[in-house]
Amino acid sequence: MDNIKIGRLIASKRKEKNMTQRGLGLKINVSDKTISKWESGLGMPDISCIESLADVLGLNVNEILSGDVNINDNNMANMKKTKFYFCGKCGNIIASTNNVTLSCCGQKLTELSECNSEVVENNGNIVDNAKDIDKNDIKVEYIEDDIFVTVDHPMIKEHFISFMAYVTVDKLMINKLYPEQDVCSRFKRSGHGIIYVLCNKHGLVSKRI
Repeated sequence: MDNIKIGRLIASKRKEKNMTQRGLGLKINVSDKTISKWESGLGMPDISCIESLADVLGLNVNEILSGDVNINDNNMANMKKTKFYFCGKCGNIIASTNNVTLSCCGQKLTELSECNSEVVENNGNIVDNAKDIDKNDIKVEYIEDDIFVTVDHPMIKEHFISFMAYVTVDKLMINKLYPEQDVCSRFKRSGHGIIYVLCNKHGLVSKRI
């Protein structure tokens, strides 16, 4: 086992979750000095706390011990390959892990992507695809066994977040949103994955967690 590699992974995941060394230590009942020692590669987690550490960091034990985040690239099973399709006229959301040809409300749907996130408004006109939010606007908090996602964004009839999704290797969770609602979603925590947010005017934005 590579202590340096393990330490870098622990530090990276801790910072992703906006935790201090003391905050992480409190969650698993060790001191901040112990966390610092791990992250510096001068020691490694004891077997008695490694499972708790993995859970807090959103990893599994094997990932901690190897110092690598394992991503399943199996094309047949990996939900992280999900493609989203959205009808701007009726608000229909369709997700697929394979290439498909879809239509809704008399129009062909194209895959939503961050480099080509054109979304059709209710009047049928395509708006410009310049983003008004980016991944840094997606705020993620870890509350017990849940992930709480918020975005600072308007929620008026003309301009709102249409849905939020949480995608992991084997799960897809979608929360449909409507004007006048709060821009927040709570998902059951299921390890590292991708958060997707769709603005009805400016398209899709994602953030790895």
